[in-house]
Amino acid sequence: MAGTPSGARVQLAPEGRANVATGLSVLDHLVTELARAGRFRISLEVAPDATGESVAAAGGALGVAFASLLDAGSGWSLVPADEALAAAALERADEPRLVTNVDFSHVRVGGVAHDVASAFLAELARAAGLNLHVRLLEGDDPQHVLAAVFKAVGAALGQACRPAPSSTKEGS
Repeated sequence: MAGTPSGARVQLAPEGRANVATGLSVLDHLVTELARAGRFRISLEVAPDATGESVAAAGGALGVAFASLLDAGSGWSLVPADEALAAAALERADEPRLVTNVDFSHVRVGGVAHDVASAFLAELARAAGLNLHVRLLEGDDPQHVLAAVFKAVGAALGQACRPAPSSTKEGS
């Protein structure tokens, strides 16, 4: 079936890196930014298809892969990319959703005319079972804004997928 993921894997790692093939170079780059910021090893491949279906398939596949890793269940971050600054907060939810103030529906980014970022993140949130909030605090350049958003989501996921540090010291 077109748009079906041929593979999606996510592992915790000391240093993030990604092997991504979605058919959209801008999305491949953004998922790599997410992997680096969250310290994940991501492998994602989606069969070539119409842009919207590839984006949904990629977000869904990655969301399913993240669902089993959500150890702490919540995370947040505040991350810059050049002049852009984005925040992300997430938690497990019975009614997953993406809430964001970022809208690129009228801007071409990487040669793609529709809002790839929101479509991808909405599907990732749905498939992972997350209440995901993304806020752009500063930024005008679409490439920098997207990088900040994906880095913020990656860092928040990195926090949510690792055990929370213990608040007590040994021997206390």
